[in-house]
Amino acid sequence: MRQVDPDRTAERHLVPEPQPSRVAVATDRSRPGPHAGPVTSLAVDETLKILVADDEPAMVGVIGAILGAAGHRIVAAYDGREALRRFDEETPDLVLLDLSMPGTDGADVCRAIRATSDTPVIVVSGETDLAVTVELLDAGADDYIRKPFRGEELLARTRAVTRRHRREPARDGWSVDRRRHEACWRGTPLALTETELRLLGRLVDRLGEVVERRDLLAYAWPGVADPDPLWLKPHLARLRIKLIAAGAPVPVPVRGVGYRLDDEIGDGTVTTGGSMPSLAGDQP
Repeated sequence: MRQVDPDRTAERHLVPEPQPSRVAVATDRSRPGPHAGPVTSLAVDETLKILVADDEPAMVGVIGAILGAAGHRIVAAYDGREALRRFDEETPDLVLLDLSMPGTDGADVCRAIRATSDTPVIVVSGETDLAVTVELLDAGADDYIRKPFRGEELLARTRAVTRRHRREPARDGWSVDRRRHEACWRGTPLALTETELRLLGRLVDRLGEVVERRDLLAYAWPGVADPDPLWLKPHLARLRIKLIAAGAPVPVPVRGVGYRLDDEIGDGTVTTGGSMPSLAGDQP
């Protein structure tokens, strides 16, 4: 996975204020765009800062007009690297992400965002392959809108995703806020390192499911192209110790596959796949 570009000197692009009457469709007809239509009656309950990432400026303008007419503030990016930089700079409330962009594509951007944040991500693309949709949802996308779409659908999905995000800040006793670097079990704060927080966040995202080792490695070390699998055990061992001290459930290994965090209280006993891992061979 590519690291976020540290250069923050690039010029920022904001979509111009939209006219409140009718949205113009993109002029490039080689790729499908949204259906034009009135958007003045589609206002939402609150103003959001929304990052719109698409390599077609016309498409960014169309989406910006729909969302801007509903009262949202739009931050634009025109390739994957810029999207990650703007995400880091602006800390948006929602990300609308095109799939096919030069350099870092939408799937990689989604994985990089999800490795450090639970900010909602909606993929907006003309891709029709079901396998691609499934891959994106597995990568952490919250929803998928297929082009062409209507303004009403875009705003409805935006409202639905942000409602779910705010209505469910905790899951079965867990609260993990990667942006604020905070984690709690039933209100008890957990003092975790950055890597431990990422590991726990991914396990909580997939609570009760087996998370593959390669998935955990990608989330725990997003800036490393090929993280050593041996790094996983010592960090999970330390995480387990802290969770046991808090009386929280602990991740258990599933032999040959990965790890699972159940929603029952753990006592530190490994039920599957062997004994407590050693702390030897740590990676700083």
